[in-house]
Amino acid sequence: MKKLSIFTLFLLFAHSAGILGQPEIIRIFQRGGQMELYGKLEISLRLDADFENPYDPDQIDIMARFISPSGKQWEVPGFYTQAFRGGFNVRFSANENGVWTYTVSVRDKNGSTESETRTFTVIPSEHHGPIRIAANKRYLEHADGTPWYGVGLWYNRGTDTDVLDELEDRGVNYISKLITPLETWGTGLGRYDQLLCSQIDELLEELEQRDMQLALNFWFHSFLSETVWGGGNIAWHTNPYQLVCEARDFYSSEQAWAYQEKLYRYMIARWGYSRSLAIWFVVDEVNGTDGWASGDSLGAAEWAGKVHDYFKAHDPWQHLTTGTRSGGIIEWWDKGYEIFDLAGREIYEAQGFPINQTGQIDKDPVHPLTHSYRNYHGQVSRLWNDYEKPAIIPETGWDHTFYEMNMPGYMAQFHNAIWVSLASGAAMSPFWWSYSRALNDNVVTDQLLHFRRFTERIPFSQLTGLDPVEISNPGGDAYAMGSDQLIFGWLVNADTDMAGKSIAIHGVESGRYRLKLYQPWSGRFIREDGEAEKIISTDNSSLSFDIPILKIEDSHAHYIGQDIAFILEPVE
Repeated sequence: MKKLSIFTLFLLFAHSAGILGQPEIIRIFQRGGQMELYGKLEISLRLDADFENPYDPDQIDIMARFISPSGKQWEVPGFYTQAFRGGFNVRFSANENGVWTYTVSVRDKNGSTESETRTFTVIPSEHHGPIRIAANKRYLEHADGTPWYGVGLWYNRGTDTDVLDELEDRGVNYISKLITPLETWGTGLGRYDQLLCSQIDELLEELEQRDMQLALNFWFHSFLSETVWGGGNIAWHTNPYQLVCEARDFYSSEQAWAYQEKLYRYMIARWGYSRSLAIWFVVDEVNGTDGWASGDSLGAAEWAGKVHDYFKAHDPWQHLTTGTRSGGIIEWWDKGYEIFDLAGREIYEAQGFPINQTGQIDKDPVHPLTHSYRNYHGQVSRLWNDYEKPAIIPETGWDHTFYEMNMPGYMAQFHNAIWVSLASGAAMSPFWWSYSRALNDNVVTDQLLHFRRFTERIPFSQLTGLDPVEISNPGGDAYAMGSDQLIFGWLVNADTDMAGKSIAIHGVESGRYRLKLYQPWSGRFIREDGEAEKIISTDNSSLSFDIPILKIEDSHAHYIGQDIAFILEPVE
């Protein structure tokens, strides 16, 4: 047997006793000396340090401290990746032009060390930065103040560039996506599936190229359910957290929370930089989990608050948070709406909402489309009135409705849902569930593009004095939001059409207004006598206008349709 030298024995003893020297930063590789504003700076590290689990910040803690030209300090954790050759990385996105400095510190059980100061230069770009809540507290904007209104749907697929191109062409500027847990039986708790992480890397890069946003749902209810709802809604058996707690105790378990803190830190380190990460979608349908149904619903809300607070305390870019209860009429989650940045109410109409009960349209006194858009208006209005924050509908659609997919009525229902939500104060279009072959003919159509064209005409984040407007549409329904700058709204009559109808708006200031009428189905502003706009005057608190009747002209029919959108702007 080969004898070990005294020096080798000393090294082995020193390693086991933890008395080796402090960690060493052997090399810092910075990809380029310049980066674009709101672009990505990628820093790779080569270290000599003592650890067993490279994902565990208790064993190997890497922190980069960036200082902006104005003197603001950012602390961004590093993370371990197996991509390419593997190793430790730091990702950063800057919000100021000019020369930045940074240092990297490394700590293991033997001590800590810090790098020398390094620099990079941020140059101007066309990027607008991540999404934040606007000063009016109701709408969203980019970090540079550019207004943003979300138009999109759930997209639970891989990175398919052809599909993303199609969605972009259709007017989509965000997608919502669920992911399976990053910790698996293969990785074990405290280690993260690198294939899945790389897929999210790739998706964010593709979205950045298209100026699209992502709502990343990382706790889908199935993975926290052992007994609730059954069938494919149960996936707790795939979740390694069962090694430290029962499903019903997930929200209260201290051991589970200790692992979650490290998981959330890793997510921030790896993806927080991205200007295309709009929302940390914490939990989808919290009442579909054992921790709610068999455990403690108040405890679930406390857990949701802890997760939200963690991201607010540790995410340097302050990405927005949301979470939901399921979409039945009784599933109102007051505490959740109070906790998260975005008040998100799911809607599934067949789960208790007013809906056609006869199965025949002519046997019910209310048209099913009328029931539907009134349901959306009611829920968005309640969010608007009860919470001073952006209101959204983070999941809706699919088959819990009167119409089935691939029926013409389903397309009309989707159409009405997005327009009434806009006119009721929602900050994004409803998150329709979910991109699929069956859904595409009804949802992924030009009507999303038409909706986007209209919303781009409204500077939502710059509006002040916001409030719902008193508006009437005899024989039909009307919804509008007013501000100091303009009024926008949506008029509808599911039983007939809007041609020739007289609309009245109350509580407006005296003066002259420019009226723009928009056909939601065709995606165009209506021209009358060659003019796209009409000036209306009022000297009292009420304003009225008529919807034109479009007739056959040069062998072409011009039908006004069952709904119409409008914008009213004061004329100085």
